[in-house]
Amino acid sequence: MAYADELDPLSSVLAFYATDLRSFRERVGLSQRAMAAKAHITPSLLNKIEAAKRLPSRELSELADELFGTGDHFQRLWPLVIKYAYPAWFRPFVDLEEAATAIRSFEVQVVPGLLQTADYARAVLSAGRLDIDGLEEQVTARLERQRILSRDAPPELWVVMDENILRHRTGNVETMRGQYEHLLTAAEAPNTVIQIVPFDAGVHAGVGGPFSALSLDEGPDVVYIEGFLQGQILGEPEHVKTAARIYDLLTAVALSPNRSIDMIAHALKELST
Repeated sequence: MAYADELDPLSSVLAFYATDLRSFRERVGLSQRAMAAKAHITPSLLNKIEAAKRLPSRELSELADELFGTGDHFQRLWPLVIKYAYPAWFRPFVDLEEAATAIRSFEVQVVPGLLQTADYARAVLSAGRLDIDGLEEQVTARLERQRILSRDAPPELWVVMDENILRHRTGNVETMRGQYEHLLTAAEAPNTVIQIVPFDAGVHAGVGGPFSALSLDEGPDVVYIEGFLQGQILGEPEHVKTAARIYDLLTAVALSPNRSIDMIAHALKELST
């Protein structure tokens, strides 16, 4: 018996998508192998998608609507489905991030998720994993978050990163080269500012760890603090005020945006030498 035969469409949005995909495919008389070929994926992957064991892609959703004549049914379901890849505790932050008009992010170990390339994200997410199940789904979900930066009214993004991020290799040389190039391109956007806190700044206000402060068009601002096993969203005025002060202190000791770009460009050049 196929996995999909026992799937309950009411158990999750992913299961609903999967059962609908299989139902419409069979209704038009298209085999899994034939549809997989049209989608440029393996039949085994499509089988897992229809069994809700793998997440579908945006491209597959667009193809499904085209093949089945379902308008934008699967394309509208996809953003809901992709959130299935996030841990349950992280989903509220993703919703707030999408609604933010301004994002202030500070990172110590890795490039913030909103500015990561696929290869860099894959290297970060695979660190410490005992298996690769679900890895590509998490990479896809992380990259999907970045779509807020290319929408018609993107949020203001201000990123402060410790120099350690540039000096610590994540993945191979090509991964780092692609990430550096992506940072330089991102810094050209009018709504994005990147600053680097150099080593010679010494002990600074960010010793407490990474965090993101979100300004919302409606409702109070919030702060997201990363933890060992899961993050925490704080909305108390005193916490938001403290985060704002820490961020101001960090931008004060960081290199200017232009000098920060120069440091990233220098790190990129060093990869070739």
